[in-house]
Amino acid sequence: MKKSDSVVSMRKVCKSFPLEMGGEQQVLFDIDIDIRVGEFVAIMGPSGSGKSTCMNIIGALDSATSGVYELYGRDITTMDADELARVRNEYIGFVFQNFNLLPKRSVLDNVMLPLMYRGLPMSERVRRAREMLKLVGLEKFETYLPTQLSGGMKQRVAIARALAGDPKIILADEPTGALDSKMGNEILKFFEKLNRDLGITIIMITHEFDIASYAHRIIHIYDGHIAYDGPVPKSESVLTKSEARVHKK
Repeated sequence: MKKSDSVVSMRKVCKSFPLEMGGEQQVLFDIDIDIRVGEFVAIMGPSGSGKSTCMNIIGALDSATSGVYELYGRDITTMDADELARVRNEYIGFVFQNFNLLPKRSVLDNVMLPLMYRGLPMSERVRRAREMLKLVGLEKFETYLPTQLSGGMKQRVAIARALAGDPKIILADEPTGALDSKMGNEILKFFEKLNRDLGITIIMITHEFDIASYAHRIIHIYDGHIAYDGPVPKSESVLTKSEARVHKK
């Protein structure tokens, strides 16, 4: 893979957390990941597997204990808090399970939020936010409050907010976790459309195989190790077998 094609490049990334009684608990072990421009990847694993920790490192919300992590060729592991904040604002649009919308601000205000940190004039913020709301089919709801919307609509507002900053990556953390299956499928199909039509790199975190199957590739993390990294298998049993191989290490 050419360096220019690499969005995420992790080499021997490890992560440990201090314990109250002293010592450390290691939760990621020698993680090697490459994600290319325009991929739709699901990082999957059970609770406690380390997938959320891996997500936080990818999203520059946390740092590795050791190893190297490069985002678009920039070494994230050497950056301070201000530099990491700039990287997040420049490269990544976040979509969270619980939407993280401001309940007392309008839909339009919520979508404009990341643009405020860019220092854009108000007219440009409004123009860009309205453009994104039209993209997700909610242009008629810009004056509504989030509390007046369904769960699926809230998540589309969150996606519009993530897209407003023109990110190179959408990092979606359990994006259907607070939705029923019908709404969840609609959101996943919308991610497919964003990836297919706009070429946006999508990294989705989930613990469910059915959801991960919407991606083109699964990275399965188990007990802090990469147990599987490849195309979506026909059956979840392939991933279960990969977990058994981790135990044998």
